[in-house]
Amino acid sequence: MKVCIAASGGGHLTEILQVKKAWSGMRHYFISDVRNNSKELAKSEKVYFFECPRRNPISFLKNFFQSLKILLKEKPDIIVSTGADTALSTCVLGKLLGKKLVFIESYCRVSEASLSGKICYKIADVFFVQWKENLKFFPNARFAGGVF
Repeated sequence: MKVCIAASGGGHLTEILQVKKAWSGMRHYFISDVRNNSKELAKSEKVYFFECPRRNPISFLKNFFQSLKILLKEKPDIIVSTGADTALSTCVLGKLLGKKLVFIESYCRVSEASLSGKICYKIADVFFVQWKENLKFFPNARFAGGVF
């Protein structure tokens, strides 16, 4: 089993690292964008740094092709993600390539759904929310409680 952990740097990466027991003992790698915590993680883990789209079409295309290249190279069995934009192409392309997707909606999303959550909810094999209030946006999600 090989796991791709896809999360934008900053808070999304901090959140996903709280559940690292989920891939403990498995071959894994990370995709993120360049921020302080992702650079620090790269000192001890395999991290691919992708373009952060920030809703820019050119940056999105760069991210899309970076995602495709690494998915074809690494061939993960499963993708685990907290979003956001840096990770979205990996999640969507991974599903198109037949990979399993586990998505964890961000802890900071209480009163509205994230854009990456709205997209990944439709394709995720398992979708977790950290607040019961999120079940109104994602009725088939699993409530898991907060990661912190």
